[in-house]
Amino acid sequence: MTTAAAHGLGWPGPPDRTGAAAGGPGALGWPATPAPVAGDPAQPEAAAAAASDNGPEMPIARAARAALAARAGSGTWPRPRACRIITVANQKGGVGKTTTAVNLAASLSLYGLRVLVIDLDPQGNASTALDVDHHSGVVSVYNVLVEGQPLADVVRPAASIPQLYCAPATIDLAGAEIELVPLVARESRLVRALAGFDSTGFDYIFIDCPPSLGLLTVNALVAAPEVLIPIQCEYYALEGLEQLLRTVDLVRSHLNPALTVSTILLTMFDGRTRLASQVAEEVREHFGGIVLSAIIPRSVRVSEAPSYGQSVMTYDPGSNGAQAYVAAAKEMAYRQPPQP
Repeated sequence: MTTAAAHGLGWPGPPDRTGAAAGGPGALGWPATPAPVAGDPAQPEAAAAAASDNGPEMPIARAARAALAARAGSGTWPRPRACRIITVANQKGGVGKTTTAVNLAASLSLYGLRVLVIDLDPQGNASTALDVDHHSGVVSVYNVLVEGQPLADVVRPAASIPQLYCAPATIDLAGAEIELVPLVARESRLVRALAGFDSTGFDYIFIDCPPSLGLLTVNALVAAPEVLIPIQCEYYALEGLEQLLRTVDLVRSHLNPALTVSTILLTMFDGRTRLASQVAEEVREHFGGIVLSAIIPRSVRVSEAPSYGQSVMTYDPGSNGAQAYVAAAKEMAYRQPPQP
């Protein structure tokens, strides 16, 4: 086959004097840019500038940029005037209580705030996610509630995030519901522990509750002026909400007049289903401004993170779940807490 025939089929022509195929780049769609010069420091910057001008940012690039920003803790969010104590409660299991408490706390810590997570769930999932030892026999929240040990004695730093701390829960806490019954002021054990704890160095304290409305959850509601309710975007999640709100009203009437539902966060949102959107609309119509604009999507990365002893903020900060929790935490940080 002649050279002319080969060139007619779109193959590169014979090399020219510079070593480039004559007509080759245009025919094959290769970029007609010179090869980078070794040792030229301007080449990477030029390539990056050219890539940024080639159209909209790709999802992978956007996720990488978000990951770098999260790891670096870009900027600092405003500190509240006083430490905000927030109980994360919902008696329905599997709605994302622990995941929400851990990842909101991690997000706030990455942006310059000092946060404590009090694990009040005997399963100890928040302690696991923050990689804090919580095997049986470890001094924990159980010793604080039942034995009156100072809260400061059980607080431990989280492994991977500075300024994030955890008061762990052990399986011993499973019996605390029964052991608290004969004790004096059994509903106020946690608030007394917090009263003796120096919280001036903290900006936020999150209390992670078990999936029930027993004495442990009541202790958490008495101890905090704010309640954050994670609501799964499914029909069953709405059924138990009335009972939780009734419990909040009872605690407000008899034990903690300052208690208020300050925040509702929609979790496990599946945009492929119409039901999820309907649930979100109903919640917003009923509760109005206390519902955060940020919505947490279903995310495999969020579910995987605790198995590595991490929050999703360190496990995969560029994932959709991590970015959603950052958005929710930022919204909380810039909102004014409710006035008593």
